[in-house]
Amino acid sequence: MSAIDDLVAIDVHTHPQTEEFLAAMGQRHQQMAKHFGRERPAVSFAEQADQYRDRKMMAVIVNSDSETTSGIKGAPNDLLGRAQVDHPDVFLAFAGIDPWKGEAAVAEIRRMHAEYGIKGVGELNPSRQKFLANDRRFFPIWETCAELGLVVMFHSGFPGAGAGTPGGGGYRLENARPVPYIDDVAAEFPELKIISAHPAWPWHLENLAMVWHKSNVYLDLSGWAPKYLPPEVVRYADSLISDRVLFGSDWPVMTADRWMSEFDELGLKPESRQKILLDNARTLFGL
Repeated sequence: MSAIDDLVAIDVHTHPQTEEFLAAMGQRHQQMAKHFGRERPAVSFAEQADQYRDRKMMAVIVNSDSETTSGIKGAPNDLLGRAQVDHPDVFLAFAGIDPWKGEAAVAEIRRMHAEYGIKGVGELNPSRQKFLANDRRFFPIWETCAELGLVVMFHSGFPGAGAGTPGGGGYRLENARPVPYIDDVAAEFPELKIISAHPAWPWHLENLAMVWHKSNVYLDLSGWAPKYLPPEVVRYADSLISDRVLFGSDWPVMTADRWMSEFDELGLKPESRQKILLDNARTLFGL
């Protein structure tokens, strides 16, 4: 799949930063920059691809659409599809969908799969998009993803969106709890591959239990500087669930360089490190 023979890692969680994607964030752009202490300048797909290519890495590019609840239309999924076509040695594209759009969301998934060969759907953010993953109204979406062999990425745990604002922007933490919401989907659709994005603090123990219990669920370590990961997450990643833990940076919130540097300080077994950085993602995406 990759033209890079000596691929060292696959970053399964990056957010495009082109002008179109920054515009689609609306006021959330400044709020998120304040929360994470990092401004988000525009970066073209070509620039992002070069950054990862120089590091002998591939990257998943994700999208989101919360038009129903926010009134702001998401950036067109075609931008990610074309980025994957233009940079097949680097990018794996996920389509962003608004689950409240129902049949239109399903149609968009099918279109993106047929036209661009996308690899997944997400990042879905139950807090920001104001839905519960186990609501049966959304089951046709998960059924479609399972049918097409697409990976579904759910944000889990504390959301950066709305953090530090009165009422948290109206976003409920509970919606992003892994158990029971994501766990129910994994149980109902055992053939569906799921990424529970981020350690899911403050429910990281629930997240670990879910990943250990259900072999169709993966955990990505994005959004956290590795030196701050809860010790239980590090311990399980190096043992019981090492086959289903993934490297994710949450770029541009965190650079791949910083993530890798701190990850190497955790002292994981060499075989666990290899799985997390590369092998598990290869298996998940059939590369």
